[in-house]
Amino acid sequence: MSASPLVGVHISHEQLDPRTALEVARRADALGFRDGLCSDHLTPWSERQGESGFAWAWLGAALATTSMRFGVVTAPGQRYHPVIAAQAIATLEQMHPGRFWAALGSGEAMNEHVTGDAWPAKSERTARLGECVDVLRELLAGREVSHRGRVVVDRARVWSLPETPPPLVGAAVTAETAAWAATWADGLITISQPFEKLRDIIGAYREAGGAGDVSVQSQLAYVRPANGGREAARALAHDQWRTNVFEPPLCWDLPTPEHYDLAADGMSVERVAESVHCVDSTTALAELVDEHGRAGADRVYLHHVGKTQAAFLDDTAAALLH
Repeated sequence: MSASPLVGVHISHEQLDPRTALEVARRADALGFRDGLCSDHLTPWSERQGESGFAWAWLGAALATTSMRFGVVTAPGQRYHPVIAAQAIATLEQMHPGRFWAALGSGEAMNEHVTGDAWPAKSERTARLGECVDVLRELLAGREVSHRGRVVVDRARVWSLPETPPPLVGAAVTAETAAWAATWADGLITISQPFEKLRDIIGAYREAGGAGDVSVQSQLAYVRPANGGREAARALAHDQWRTNVFEPPLCWDLPTPEHYDLAADGMSVERVAESVHCVDSTTALAELVDEHGRAGADRVYLHHVGKTQAAFLDDTAAALLH
């Protein structure tokens, strides 16, 4: 457990077009951020968010034009065949040794239903992910793989390999999934939740023998007092992130942005503020990071949910990185 976690920045492809997201990454790099995280979505969570670039192409550009280390949260098994995921992971790590990691989760219907295959129950998705992890590790070790189960692989081999495979991290939003991830993962990533629940998730991972760093993607809305402060931050969070506050299984199973927008109709500003940290000072940001550390996080990836990132990056870097 660390009282002062490493501070990174999360870049949301659902909210920023790829060119703007790359500009944000470059600004973060210039300001001194050394760690970044990005999402891997085919679709945004809301019509208002309105973007969803291809994470793997973007990561190649971000790694090539910054000095930052980047992770991505991805879901092999349906939209991505595990062999293709292994090839993408190997290529990025081979080009940028030690600067890439992949977090593996069981996914959401909003991204995966497009294949036309049935969206499995959570237990089946977890079992499928377990098979994908085994396939990925074998391929990243340079072995030829054939497999027939929930995923099918025929005599696959990844030819261009890094000297050392990058970390494969478990993505979890429940204590049950976190404990399962401890059986195979090189670390854990979860999202910011009420701190009691966050401690339970991190504790379940550690108690099950989970190794490596625990990372938290922390959603926040930051608005300077001169621009409206905390009340403006609450309004911003409600506009951009009210479709992202649902508990499982709803957040896993809705298929389109229209469904998320419909489910969030009538969502109150107060309810969103329970899930998104709404702050107007760097002192509050520092306390937020420290609170995550007290909950057991080693790394905190701050995600300002606004589409304009400059003030957040500038103020956070000045207060927390120097």
